[in-house]
Amino acid sequence: MFVLHLGNEGQTDSENRFHPDWIDELHGLLDTVEASEGPAALVTTATGKFYSNGLDTDWLFGNLGEMHGYLDKVHSVYTRLLTFPLPTVAAVNGHAFGAGAMLATSHDFRVMRADRGFWCLPEVHLGMPFTVGMNALLTHRLSNQVCVQAMTTGHRFPADQAIAAGIVDEAADAEALLPAAVARAAALVGNRKPNLPIIKRALHADALAGLAVPTSPENLAFAVG
Repeated sequence: MFVLHLGNEGQTDSENRFHPDWIDELHGLLDTVEASEGPAALVTTATGKFYSNGLDTDWLFGNLGEMHGYLDKVHSVYTRLLTFPLPTVAAVNGHAFGAGAMLATSHDFRVMRADRGFWCLPEVHLGMPFTVGMNALLTHRLSNQVCVQAMTTGHRFPADQAIAAGIVDEAADAEALLPAAVARAAALVGNRKPNLPIIKRALHADALAGLAVPTSPENLAFAVG
């Protein structure tokens, strides 16, 4: 069983935003997990207020010339998890906003903290569009009406609403969150077989096709005004 902390374990003040270096570090950790042998599953979590607060907007707006390549790099994380050769479970310990909400949604299953934290897509309030890949991921993994509510209103889903909407699979109190996610993952360790990523690629073909579309000025334009 692998438990991957998005920030340093025990660190309570990290928003776990998608800085390019953070993405590289995450891929490196996933490489280590993938190189293991035998029955196993992966749980991701964090500590503190946030699971992930999404894009590193400070870095992004300071490096607008690299925006399209950066967004493709963000997409690579979703693609990696959708096709990961181990069962995956997100233990959503706190807020999952924007790209962080999509990170949780890229896992096979999600367990969300019951008493605090929201799953939310705030892009409509920020004047930011969804990329082709992000749109494909969300519309593939969630129902159309849930996407309408989440993407066009920026609604903040607490755990009970997220379960009802099919965004997450289970809720647990803070102390029970990680054990619940680990138990769910432990029940699936025997499914780590060569056919698992083949199944996942076929299952998520539409989302993967969208995530493979390079971000360009033609298919992404930030709203102005």
